[in-house]
Amino acid sequence: MTKTSKDGIVTQWELHTIRVREARVGPGAERDELKVTNSVGIIADDYTGALMVACYLEAAGIYAPLVFHPDAEVAESSVVVAGTRARTIEAATAVSNVVEFLDGSAMGGSSRFVYKPSASFDSTPSGNIGPVADCLAQRTGWAPTFMAAGFPEVAITTHLGYLFYRGKIVTASIKRFDPLTPMPDPDLVRFLSQQTDRGVELVSHLDMCRGRRFVENKISALSSKGAGHIFFDVSDEADLRLVADLAARSKSVFIASDPVAVAFAKNIVGNSAIARAAPRHVSGPAAVLVGTVAPVIQRQLAAFSEVHPVLALDLTQSKNPEAIASDAMEWAAEHVGSRPFAIATSRDQSDVERAHAAYGSIGAARRAEEVLGILAREFRARGIKRFLVAGGETSGSVVSALGIKAVRGFPEGPLGTGFCVTTGEDPISLFLKPGKFGSDDVLLEALDHMR
Repeated sequence: MTKTSKDGIVTQWELHTIRVREARVGPGAERDELKVTNSVGIIADDYTGALMVACYLEAAGIYAPLVFHPDAEVAESSVVVAGTRARTIEAATAVSNVVEFLDGSAMGGSSRFVYKPSASFDSTPSGNIGPVADCLAQRTGWAPTFMAAGFPEVAITTHLGYLFYRGKIVTASIKRFDPLTPMPDPDLVRFLSQQTDRGVELVSHLDMCRGRRFVENKISALSSKGAGHIFFDVSDEADLRLVADLAARSKSVFIASDPVAVAFAKNIVGNSAIARAAPRHVSGPAAVLVGTVAPVIQRQLAAFSEVHPVLALDLTQSKNPEAIASDAMEWAAEHVGSRPFAIATSRDQSDVERAHAAYGSIGAARRAEEVLGILAREFRARGIKRFLVAGGETSGSVVSALGIKAVRGFPEGPLGTGFCVTTGEDPISLFLKPGKFGSDDVLLEALDHMR
């Protein structure tokens, strides 16, 4: 079913919405009586990005629970955000994880879905953005897929298909030091084309400067030509608004960076958004866990160490992760409950290089995540109530280790996004921070903010 209802035939997704409506409120229910027809499911490829989106939506007055399990229980909402660990795992597993959320009860009533990679579409030549986009297109029957990378507010942009990171072409930026996704090709159209057999075409910033009608005609031409995916430049805020609006009005799968996904969701739910009272932080002992190696976090740890103790682990020692964590617990014992402290899996880039030489980039990352996951469970058992976690993959390992299924994000504030509190009994507060974001004193300020 591919034609519109104007022709007397419903689309595949309209059929899905009718079935959801009849299952929940019975046949014949009016569209404006059913909030689910306007609901949006946003599936992010890491936990910090998922939380960032949830916080932006909360700041816009839209209740947006964040789930880490496909069947997590959440209150009725206009938008549900899901955090996965799909960025760096094997492509087939990443696709499977996304499908679990598509089919899970947490966002099973959503009528539109967005897959949200990082703002710079961090990935490898083999995936996982292309495979997920192909899967979503196949499941919905919608083609071509729309793709849009960029975050102009923080100087992450795309122009003529090329990715610029903080004002520099990505291969000349600090992004080139990323141990898992260094993005060796700045041409995202060419780079993404390695991840899919369906082809990637470009709608450039120059195209969008010629106006909506020109862009709509180009989309139509590319679609008629059989384009599998259409990539849109996001060079500035005007590009961002236009592509989000075009996606909201289309019947296309959308693969979108943080601010584009937020703009899309706001366009879909409009004035019907469900709002709820803001959450409150939990007071209690705090710990900082750092698994990222970005230069930014090194400066942040240096500022933190001027006030609180910091331990840097050596992942290259012959001990297994449990033994490394046990040694760290001995060091932390005198601090737990008495003062904040931080544990990092490296001191500097040289530590990272040694770990990579010993275990490979993926192996070293998984070793670090395992150690920090063990420590998170131990600290939680000993009464830690506030966790500050740096790094998207690290955040995923800590949240998973703690068995957290759902959180409520706090609206964006003076320190930006990243704050949340778990739902259910015995809550804890968390600050999940992307490794490359924040001022030098953000860890210290976050501690004060979470009181």
